[in-house]
Amino acid sequence: MSPRLFNDDDVRAQLDAGTAVRAVRAAILAQYEGTLQAPPRVRASLGEGHLVFTAGYLREQGLFGFRAYATHGDAEQLVAVWSDEDGELLALVHGVELGVRRTGAIGAVAVDAVARPGAVRAGIVGAGAQAWSQLWALCAVRQVEEVVVAARRRERAAAFARRAADELGVRSRAVVAVEDAVRERDVVIVATNSAVPVLESDWIAPGTHVTTLGPKTVSRHEVPAELARRAHVILTDSRAQAASYPEPHLFAVDQMIDVGAVLAGAVPGRTTPDQITVFCSVGLAGTEVALAAALSKTST
Repeated sequence: MSPRLFNDDDVRAQLDAGTAVRAVRAAILAQYEGTLQAPPRVRASLGEGHLVFTAGYLREQGLFGFRAYATHGDAEQLVAVWSDEDGELLALVHGVELGVRRTGAIGAVAVDAVARPGAVRAGIVGAGAQAWSQLWALCAVRQVEEVVVAARRRERAAAFARRAADELGVRSRAVVAVEDAVRERDVVIVATNSAVPVLESDWIAPGTHVTTLGPKTVSRHEVPAELARRAHVILTDSRAQAASYPEPHLFAVDQMIDVGAVLAGAVPGRTTPDQITVFCSVGLAGTEVALAAALSKTST
C-alpha cells in the first residue's frame, strides 16, 4: 500500500486544533513515562546551514519516524511515519504547516498545565505563523476572552486581529506598543525572531503565564533575563533538547521542569495564583511523528 501524502493545504483543511493538542499531549506524557524515545536533534552541516533531523519512536502506538528540515533557504520540511509492526511507510507530510501547528499544540498543552484555570485574556507579541498557531491551539484548551496583539509591522498585527475574530471568533485588537499587549494578561505569547528583549520584565503581572518561542540563549533572547529570575516555574517540553543546544539557554536547564512531569502529576506546576510561569519551547522530537500519524487517521 502506498503511503498517504499530505501537503500544507491538507494540514490546514484536515487537522483541527483539538486533534493536534490531544496527539501532542499524549506524546509529551509518553516521553516522560518512557514510551516515547526521542533523542536530541541531529545536525548535518551543509555549507551555509544545516540539515536537521529529529526522530521519535512511539512504542505503544507501534510507530516511528523522523522530521527533516533545513536551517537555510526555503526548503520544505518532510515528516515520515512507519509502522513498527511490518515496517510499512504509512504517511509523508511535506511543507511547513505541520511543524508550525505542532509547536502551537505544544504551547497549548503547557498553558493548560500551568496557567491559572478558567478563561484567559491573551497577549501576543508577533504576528507570524508561529504566533497564529499558538492562538489556534490555545482555543482548543481554554476559552479566550480577548487577544491583544503587537508586532513590528502595525499592518500585520491588524491583519492578525481580524483573522482571529473571523476564523476563531475571538474578540481581538491590535496595538502599537508591546507593553499594551502584555500588561494584565493571563497568558503572554512571545513569537519573534528578535535577538534582544522585546518587552520589560515588570510589564508581566503576577500570575501571568509566558510562552517564549523565539531566541532564548544567553546571547540572543526575545525576553529579558530578569524574567527568568522572576519566574516561579520554568517549564520545557524537553530538558534533553534544551541541554543539547550549542549555547546555554537564558533559562538554566537544571531549573526547568518537563511539562510531561506536570501532566503525570509527578511534580507540581503552578501552586498559587500569583506565580509567574514560563514555558521555554524547544520542540520535543517525536511530537511531529505523533501529529503526522494523527493527521493520517483523520483522513481515512
